[in-house]
Amino acid sequence: MEQKTVHVDPETVKAQVVRQLETIRRGTAEIVPETDLEQKLTKSVTTGQPLRIKLGLDPTAPDIHLGHTVVLHKIRQMQELGHVAHIVIGDFTGRIGDPTDKAETRKQLTAEQVKTNAETYVKQIFKVLLPEQTKVVFNSEWLAPLNFEDVIKLASTLTVARMLEREDFTKRFRENRPIHIHEFFYPLMQAYDSVALKSDIELGGTDQKFNLLMGRTLQREYGQDQQVTIMMPLLEGLDGVQKMSKSLGNYIGVDEDPHSMFGKVMSMPDELMVKYFELVSDIALPDLEVIKTGLDAGTIHPRDLKMQLAQELVTRFHNASAATEAVERWQTVFQQGAVPDDMPELSVAEGPQWIVGVLVDAKLVPSRSEARRMVVQGAVKMNGEKVTDPNAELEFPIDAVLQVGKRKFVRIKR
Repeated sequence: MEQKTVHVDPETVKAQVVRQLETIRRGTAEIVPETDLEQKLTKSVTTGQPLRIKLGLDPTAPDIHLGHTVVLHKIRQMQELGHVAHIVIGDFTGRIGDPTDKAETRKQLTAEQVKTNAETYVKQIFKVLLPEQTKVVFNSEWLAPLNFEDVIKLASTLTVARMLEREDFTKRFRENRPIHIHEFFYPLMQAYDSVALKSDIELGGTDQKFNLLMGRTLQREYGQDQQVTIMMPLLEGLDGVQKMSKSLGNYIGVDEDPHSMFGKVMSMPDELMVKYFELVSDIALPDLEVIKTGLDAGTIHPRDLKMQLAQELVTRFHNASAATEAVERWQTVFQQGAVPDDMPELSVAEGPQWIVGVLVDAKLVPSRSEARRMVVQGAVKMNGEKVTDPNAELEFPIDAVLQVGKRKFVRIKR
């Protein structure tokens, strides 16, 4: 497309670029290189042409959690500055799977699994992104037509030594664990996505640095302007230690019901508050500084901030009325010690039943091992009385309330 120069006063251009840089820098871990970003923004403001932002998503799991939205939220901020997002659904690369941080070869997904997961991803990303400034594309569009000669040409752009710079590959090589040839093609293929899109900016987590920089390398090999890579911090989960992950159970899913979402935010460690506000909220930078100062001085209670963030997130992923209802329920249940009127029900047979089995059947815990752990920790109650023996077989009266932690309840029925 032919670019037309928009006659804008140089000082106005400079002011707009400074404003955009301030927004884009917020919460980022690294921008490579920032000088290129400034040049691209200057050209965009001068010509009136939006930048092409790339985000690659391999649909290896069906759901998105709050950790995934850190990058999506940054893209949303750039969309509000006028730029356009290209979301690359890795329906082709997803069949291989990103080997990043994997101690062994990832199990390959079927085309049907990838398609099913991709449909869910597309639905959920629009809880954050602006649909009118988002283009969803599938990388099978340009990867599937490549013939073997094209693949050889692509592979010739990189050396094995460069591939072994990846920490996960190096570790497996030193420990004499398998590295399959097809795994080397993953970073090449996702880098080729940048070539196909002629992307200006690519985003990802800090654990994706090798893959993101590979896009710059391949664009140079194909004679294109190199993209800027923006790396976002990884968001710790509710345990405050590990990266947010469904497998670790420390996540907040964007499709969770409002009450669960609200309760999980209220349960997060106080020390994560500033990071969550910075990475997943719409709070203005001056207000973020007020929060930092208030927490340090002890003039702001972390509980009030959690409630503010919880309301914002429930409103975004559901609606304002759901957020208001979640606040009222939380205050009733957890601040006043009441039991909620609306809770799931579970049919339990008469006679003694193993507490661990009932907890799993009620879906109050994901596994028997987790059920045992919660019982031993004193987090399980029946009608307000703690159950502390994981081997206990109990009678479960009709209308008894079984509780795990502060926010999970089920009512016993026959």
